[in-house]
Parts: sequence; C-alpha cells; structure tokens
Amino acid sequence: MDIKLSTCFIAVDDHDKALAFYRDVLGLEVRNDVGFEGMRWVTVGAPSQPEVNIVLEPPLADPNASAADRQAMAELLAKGLLRGVIFQSDDVDATFERIRAAGGEVLQEPVDQPYGVRDCAFRDPSGNMLRFTQPRGK
Repeated sequence: MDIKLSTCFIAVDDHDKALAFYRDVLGLEVRNDVGFEGMRWVTVGAPSQPEVNIVLEPPLADPNASAADRQAMAELLAKGLLRGVIFQSDDVDATFERIRAAGGEVLQEPVDQPYGVRDCAFRDPSGNMLRFTQPRGK
C-alpha cells in the first residue's frame, strides 16, 4: 500500500490577497478557483509537484457552521493561531530575500536549526505562519 499527500488546506480571509502572495510572490500555480455555497476555494501548487494541492479556503469552510463558530475561527486566524505549511527550498536564503523584498512579514530570518535544516518563517496575508526549509549540506 502506497499513501501520499494529495491535498492540504490553508485558511485565508481574503482570496485576492492570498493569490497575490501564493501565486505572485511564492510562484505557485493556480489550479482551480471555484465558488460553492457562497464560499470560494482556490487551489494552488508548486509546478514541480503536480500531485500536491494546497486549497486556500475560508477559515471555517462548513456551510452549516454557526455564526459564533465562524467568528471564533476568524479571530484565531487573525491572531495567527491556525497552522500553515512548511515548504522546502533548494536555496532558503534566496527564498527569504525574494519574499522579504516583496513585503512578506518576516517571523524568522534564515538560521541553521539543530535538527538538520536551515529555515526561515513568514506570515501570509491572512496571518498563517509559513516556514521554508532547506536540508543542510545542500
């Protein structure tokens, strides 16, 4: 049995700002942009990984969720408390400089970690933390 990641989700509060970041700054391709039950899902992914999709979705993508639950999720997103993703880069320093030059909110400059990677971190326009790693020695 072979199991692989196909899709992961990132909550965003403004799809247009998210697209400007994920597409224009990170260089991900837009694979889908659809509306459903008053919500919008945008799927992006790295051209080098056509089998892995990242869905940019509303903070609580459940049409049956209560207004109170939607508000709670929006508040958690605004505080940066929802999890983002970790991207791998073949040159984390160059990736850092490109994102910083585009106005990305820096959380951590590139640093060698004791667990074998060099990494940096940013917040996306919705407040999600995104890490960019490079295995040391590469």
